[in-house]
Amino acid sequence: MALVNAKEMLNKAKAGHYAVGQFNINNLEWTKAILLTAQEMNSPVILGVSEGAGKYMCGYNTVVGMVKGMIETLNITVPVALHLDHGSYEGAKACIEAGFSSIMFDGSHYPIDENIAKTKELVAICEEKGLSIEAEVGSIGGEEDGVVGAGECADPDECKMIADLGVTMLAAGIGNIHGKYPANWAGLSFETLAAVQEKTGTMPLVLHGGTGIPADMIKKAISLGVSKINVNTECQLAFQEATRKYIEAGKDLEGKGFDPRKLLAPGVEAIKATVKEKIELFGSANKA
Repeated sequence: MALVNAKEMLNKAKAGHYAVGQFNINNLEWTKAILLTAQEMNSPVILGVSEGAGKYMCGYNTVVGMVKGMIETLNITVPVALHLDHGSYEGAKACIEAGFSSIMFDGSHYPIDENIAKTKELVAICEEKGLSIEAEVGSIGGEEDGVVGAGECADPDECKMIADLGVTMLAAGIGNIHGKYPANWAGLSFETLAAVQEKTGTMPLVLHGGTGIPADMIKKAISLGVSKINVNTECQLAFQEATRKYIEAGKDLEGKGFDPRKLLAPGVEAIKATVKEKIELFGSANKA
């Protein structure tokens, strides 16, 4: 199955009161684990690629080639969108050129007028090419590729201004944070989310920083219009823990346990388990 844009899967999620997971990929193992789990769960899936991960994987053309090759070789039949995560204006254009099926332009750090102008231009390009586009209002807490946000809440009126440009989905800051959540985290602002939902209507809303948010908050966010939830750190932590246990147990010293295919296998299984758990929580199983 060819790559698809995220519009249809997210509109279905919004109408059906569930969410589609965006799972960020960092290498071959990550991509394979996520695709196989989505297929097993019969769930649509979005593969997220940050600009930093794109560079690490030798550029966007390499990423597109790897993902398309895997979809064909693994006989993946569920809908798969390949999405730029927190893209700059230049990064968004580069991913469009490389063959991504979806992009995010993160203009949240610009004044609202500049965010609108740049988003509007990219919306026109994506419409012409049949791609989906995500925009952001109110920066997400933590750090993502050098962009640092304090987790402030978005202005619902500004959200409406961006939504009205014709974006496919909107990420609105509601106190969420990238990476691990601190012990003194105040939680999600459902008041802000409800106000944004009221202003943007049927538009699918996006929750960044899905790692570490309690399940009851995730479910409530979905009930208030969140249709896409991003997960990255949780898969990284699961991979790290499983790989560390393998090495601490000395298994890399047994036979050919040093072979990277064996060394990384426990980490891959840990990613699969994490993705499966999230798909069940988000409610997207059997929604392909």
